[in-house]
Amino acid sequence: MDSDSFDLVVVGGGLAGMVAGVRAAERGLRVAVLEQGTDPRYPCNTRWSGGIIHVGYTDPKEPEAALRAAIERNTRGFTDPALADVLVRDTTRVIDWLRAQGGRFIRAGAVAWQNWMMAPPRPLVSGLDWQGRGPDVMLRLLAERLRQRGGILLLGTRAGSLLMRDGHCTGVEAEQFGMARRFAAPAVVLADGGFQADFTMLRQHIMPVPEQVKQRGAATGAGDGLRMAREAGAAITALDCFYGHLLCRDSMVNDRVWPYPEPDGIATAGIVVNEAGVRIVDEGMGGIHMANMIARSAAPLTATVVFDTKIWEGPGRSARIPANPELARAGGTIYRAAALADLARVAGIDSDGLARTVAAYNAACGSGGLGSLAPSRSSDRYQPMPVATGPFVAIPVCAGITYTMGGIRIDADARVLRDDGGTIPGLYAAGATTGGIEGGPFIGYIGGLSKAAVFGFRAAGHAAATIKGTRQ
Repeated sequence: MDSDSFDLVVVGGGLAGMVAGVRAAERGLRVAVLEQGTDPRYPCNTRWSGGIIHVGYTDPKEPEAALRAAIERNTRGFTDPALADVLVRDTTRVIDWLRAQGGRFIRAGAVAWQNWMMAPPRPLVSGLDWQGRGPDVMLRLLAERLRQRGGILLLGTRAGSLLMRDGHCTGVEAEQFGMARRFAAPAVVLADGGFQADFTMLRQHIMPVPEQVKQRGAATGAGDGLRMAREAGAAITALDCFYGHLLCRDSMVNDRVWPYPEPDGIATAGIVVNEAGVRIVDEGMGGIHMANMIARSAAPLTATVVFDTKIWEGPGRSARIPANPELARAGGTIYRAAALADLARVAGIDSDGLARTVAAYNAACGSGGLGSLAPSRSSDRYQPMPVATGPFVAIPVCAGITYTMGGIRIDADARVLRDDGGTIPGLYAAGATTGGIEGGPFIGYIGGLSKAAVFGFRAAGHAAATIKGTRQ
């Protein structure tokens, strides 16, 4: 087995891993980043993302109190307070650091949480368009900065197990293009993403039929880091949530309709029903919550959003990449009918069931009795609109998963924790392989890119300080 020695080995070449690698090399460490992708533009969720850095849909340059309130509002108190404090304090610092590396950002529009989008932006159209866009450019820039500072990015290299000695992590065993290799190092950062691409783990922790949920991201996160950390004695948070959105059901067969547009805004104004015409989710909780609830059902490919013309012309056009008109342009299925009964017939929904559901929903909208519906309909985040003005419209939908939210438990310096609260010396984790920041009972979302960048940065800083202190 070939063997190499470094100061720091990073597993994963997404934003968390590349920030950790570049920052550690900048601090004088000998760094190797192991990336399982074989192409220089290897697929990963960062590369395919929208490229917006935010904290709970809030501009990260806002005062700390506003950011802390945003985290509290979006997770309803789930986020570990120490991790929340780091995000509040360090996201701006990391943005400034990325800019110092040569990264460019633009303001994407009038919405404040979109003030820090990696440039150049993707076009506001349906489908997947990532080549030459901001996140792709950022990752290639960081790869070049890593090389300039003496670090190496090793493609085609998949980590298999951690090297451990007396409870300390001392490196990684991996396979590089079919050859076994050992990378010795006093510090390792696990940053290989979540477990969204491992159907066995998805079935175990989140959803009964992962084959009927659309992989909305790059589908490269196989849970390797989570597995290796668990074998090393790491504490693991709940693994029952994911970040994702609703998608047109055609995304299962039509690549033009994902990852955008998302029909979330339409669903939060209208209703989501099954084939019996019965509501199946609390639409007022938002698209991420609805995607999770649909994915957890026994038949995730039977959900349909039902709404009317006012919703189609209002919330249907309000998203950054709106379903109206982008979904039709991409060839997505949209049913329309002058009467609700006719809509039910063409959409494959029980007509009597849908009529009863719409009548009860409209009455609740008018009387303020949303809490009496089953399931109840919250309205503190998204206001419901009656389904009353024809023509009526229906879009068959499915759940789209981008990354899993739970994972390795870490402290404020991204050190991996044991169940007893102590750390595993030499072992760090960052990004979607970690837990304690997002998820919880209300499936709170804070921002994948901010989480990745901040804790990759923190891991590198602590590792550099520890290793340099040991050398002195």
